[in-house]
Amino acid sequence: MRSEDLVRIQHMIEASENAVAFVSGRSRSDLDTDRMLLFAVVRAIEIMGEAANRITDETREAQPAVPWHAMVGMRNRLVHAYFEINTQMVWETVTVEIPSLLPTLKALAGAK
Repeated sequence: MRSEDLVRIQHMIEASENAVAFVSGRSRSDLDTDRMLLFAVVRAIEIMGEAANRITDETREAQPAVPWHAMVGMRNRLVHAYFEINTQMVWETVTVEIPSLLPTLKALAGAK
């Protein structure tokens, strides 16, 4: 794997861990009432998607289990349709999708 891909994957891990930490001890309704929480989680997801977008085709093809296109698509949706953020989808992403993806990203980066 190229060194620049490893850097991007590390960015994805950091953003993922931040997003999960942001919602720790919080409830789904907090995304609707705490704008700072929503902005923080959305920004972390945007970083994940931007980093995924910059991963080389070579690495994407070698790691088909990682939802590269879905991450980029969500990033694009959050950035370009910022006025229509589906907080339920954001909550599911940060409480279900990201935690299940983290071990895979860490394995790719060689982290434990």
